Amino acid sequence: MGLCKNTILFILICSLTSSLNPLCKCKASDQVLCIPSERQALLNFKQHLHDPSNRLATWSDDNTNCCNWTSVSCNHETGHILELHLSTSITYSYVGYEVAEISRFGGEIHPSILQLKELSYLDLSSNYFGGMQFPSFLCSMKSLTYLNLSYVGFSGSIPHQIGNLSGLLHLDLGGDNYFTGKIPHQIGNLSNLLYLDLSGGDQYDMDWISLYEENLQWISSLSSLQYLQLSFVNLSNAFDWLPVLQSLPSLTELHLQGCALHHNFHPAIAINFSSLTILDLSSSFDFGSPSTPKWIFQLKNLVSLKLSNKNLQGFIPNGIHNLSLIEDLDLSENLFNSSIPDWLYSLNHLKSLDLSFNNLHGTISHAIGNLTSMVTLALSANQLEGPFPNSLSNLCNLRSVYLSNNNFDQQVSGLVEIISNCASHTLEVLSIGGSKVYGNLTAQIGIFKNLYGLSISGSSIQGAIPISLGNLTSLKYLDVSGNKFDGNPFDVLQSLSELEDLDISDNLFCGIVNEHHLVNFTKLNSFIASENRLTLKVGPNWKPYFQKLIFLDMALWHLGPHFPSWIRSLKYLKVLSIPNTNISDSIPTWLWGAFPYASSFDFSNNDIHGELSYTLKNPINVSTIDLSSNRLSGPLPHISPIMEYLDLSNNWFSGSIASFSCQEKEEPVWLDYLNLASNNLSGEIPDCWKMWSNNLMIIKFDNNHFSGKLPTSMGSLRWLYSLQLRNNTLSGNFPVCFKNSTKLVFLDLRENQFSGIIPPWVGDILLNLKIFLLRSNQFNGKIPSQICSLNSLHILDLAQNNLMGQIPRCLNHLSVMLVKNTTLKSHIDGKGNSSIRSVTDVLLEVKGREDVYAWPGLVTSIDLSVNELSGEIPSEITSLKGLHFLNLSNNLLSGKIPQILETWNGWRQ
Repeated sequence: MGLCKNTILFILICSLTSSLNPLCKCKASDQVLCIPSERQALLNFKQHLHDPSNRLATWSDDNTNCCNWTSVSCNHETGHILELHLSTSITYSYVGYEVAEISRFGGEIHPSILQLKELSYLDLSSNYFGGMQFPSFLCSMKSLTYLNLSYVGFSGSIPHQIGNLSGLLHLDLGGDNYFTGKIPHQIGNLSNLLYLDLSGGDQYDMDWISLYEENLQWISSLSSLQYLQLSFVNLSNAFDWLPVLQSLPSLTELHLQGCALHHNFHPAIAINFSSLTILDLSSSFDFGSPSTPKWIFQLKNLVSLKLSNKNLQGFIPNGIHNLSLIEDLDLSENLFNSSIPDWLYSLNHLKSLDLSFNNLHGTISHAIGNLTSMVTLALSANQLEGPFPNSLSNLCNLRSVYLSNNNFDQQVSGLVEIISNCASHTLEVLSIGGSKVYGNLTAQIGIFKNLYGLSISGSSIQGAIPISLGNLTSLKYLDVSGNKFDGNPFDVLQSLSELEDLDISDNLFCGIVNEHHLVNFTKLNSFIASENRLTLKVGPNWKPYFQKLIFLDMALWHLGPHFPSWIRSLKYLKVLSIPNTNISDSIPTWLWGAFPYASSFDFSNNDIHGELSYTLKNPINVSTIDLSSNRLSGPLPHISPIMEYLDLSNNWFSGSIASFSCQEKEEPVWLDYLNLASNNLSGEIPDCWKMWSNNLMIIKFDNNHFSGKLPTSMGSLRWLYSLQLRNNTLSGNFPVCFKNSTKLVFLDLRENQFSGIIPPWVGDILLNLKIFLLRSNQFNGKIPSQICSLNSLHILDLAQNNLMGQIPRCLNHLSVMLVKNTTLKSHIDGKGNSSIRSVTDVLLEVKGREDVYAWPGLVTSIDLSVNELSGEIPSEITSLKGLHFLNLSNNLLSGKIPQILETWNGWRQ
């Protein structure tokens, strides 16, 4: 700012290039006053904005000089407003978007901005004006040279009047804007454009992208274009995209991420992209073709090439070797399954190399020491092995190293020593979690004075955190979770005043944490410290220093016996997790109104008591609540329509659930997980499930006192994939409502009073069933042969009924049981749901005892015991090589036992 006030030459430069020179984003001097009409225009503009964190506090009647206001830059001579910098920055952090959500602007972009006659720079990016269409009045602001409206949530069409902004040098409409219709051809009138960004939404929301263009001929009019951004615009019908783009003589930067491009061109097409230096084709060709287009290897001037997330297979293409000037190479998130080729280590201009999330194997060659220009090295999530080559110490410019989730199997001290030999003063990020590193973290870690990100999670590192780590005063992000660290970590961490995200969960930490341990944590956004044995001892009036905290997880700490009142001051909390923390108290009434941004509460496995029926009649907007395994009593509470996950299991709730489930909602209900198991609930299950039909996927009502028949409206739950009703007194025939439950994966009707036959349509309709449990009911008749069509079945339990007849010979059609499970997948998902939740555990009775299987995907079982089945044991059952448990005991079976069954460990006669 001093330069702008005191250096005449710099003022002259700023007056000529203020829209492009970042050093000129300083405020006007105190002697320059803004234009009164423009000051009033800004006040009107602010009045229509939603500013949740009061970022525009300086925009007030009391502050007469708007040139001194936050985010405003003026002409130093005339006082006219030139620039508005109203973007919301998103920091490097996994909670960065949560932080931004609290501070981003919303509301309305108001036409009062038209009064700023000389405004040349307008940046409103990364805010949220959801539902608002592109404000067409901006198209009359011909003074604009820079307009950035990316990530603001616009919808509708891009107005053709945007072609009036003939002075634009930079236009950015990308990010999560959901524009519909075609790109207006009038945009081709912007012949002076140097920068064009019309990118669509996020790559994971491709269904939202509806901006289509049959051809790109209009782009050829933009002869001055240097930068083109069309990411996530569906260009699958633009067969001429490559020839058209080659007609832009000045194009240096091209971003076509996720465009579904056609890439089969006539071989006679000459490739002449001599000006192109930056190319991003990530997630592009036909949503994933297996090979890299060869024309890319002819772009000899490329310095940056991004081909991530394209399903490229086999070897890393050696054509990249021709790109001798390449500095930034991103081949991440593909299916390469080779070793790292030797020629790659000869690309000595490389500054950034990203090969993460592939299937690369082998060791890192000693030749990596040739890449002395390397700044960022990303090799995470592969199958690379150790040891780390000592030549890594040649990379003296390293700032970021990502080696997590590999198989290096080396002492952590060895890697730290190698990197510290040369990069101790440059390294800023070190991520080596989950790479099978082990041993003790030595004092040498304290050498990296500029380190702001350190992740060594999910490894086997042990011992105390070295005192020298406390010298890393630049640290913002620290993750040591999932190791075997011990001692009191806060004796060391208390000096790290810049920390924003801290994760020390799942270690062997123990000890007492006092107020002085936490006094410097004023910048924390995320505090995850669960699964340790720590005790918090603070005064009754203690107010935490981390007032901007968003995530708080202190599971397994000792916080009780009283509900911690200090939490009340944390106004920005979104996630509050304090399960198993020795709280023996009622939930204070202030809790439900204290956190306007709250989305998740977990107070499970405590000794919380009292009734919720009154305190939650008008609950806050919390989408996830887990109050399981407490002593809560009385009737069930009312819930908010926005709730998605509710677990009240293992409490003392009693009475009917009619008022809970049948209360009319003015808004659609979003609940997809409902667990009321192990309470004292009684009466019939009411017939009012139609209002829940949009999302409900998992229902757990087991271990209650429900009676009567299942209501027919339960068949309207079109996303239902898990229903658990074990140990009630429900009755009637097998429920016909399940004819509509085609997505059912887990059905548990055990220990009730259901009767009648098992209907044959079960095998024709419930084809996704993986767990089918009917034990201890009164079903009779034959086992229908159609049950053999359930070829996804893992567990079948029909024991302790009145079934008769022969065992179906077709059981060898149960294909999951034919072979042993050799995959790593151990959970069971719903199929075809918009949101997937896993079946996490199943209680099974095996060989006379009950066991909980936490990973049901690894278990296969057939139990037909205690019935009246007759005839021989079908020999076909011996084909089930992947079957773990088979129980046919206490029936009327006759004949010989198939010989192979006599040797099975899972066999029970």
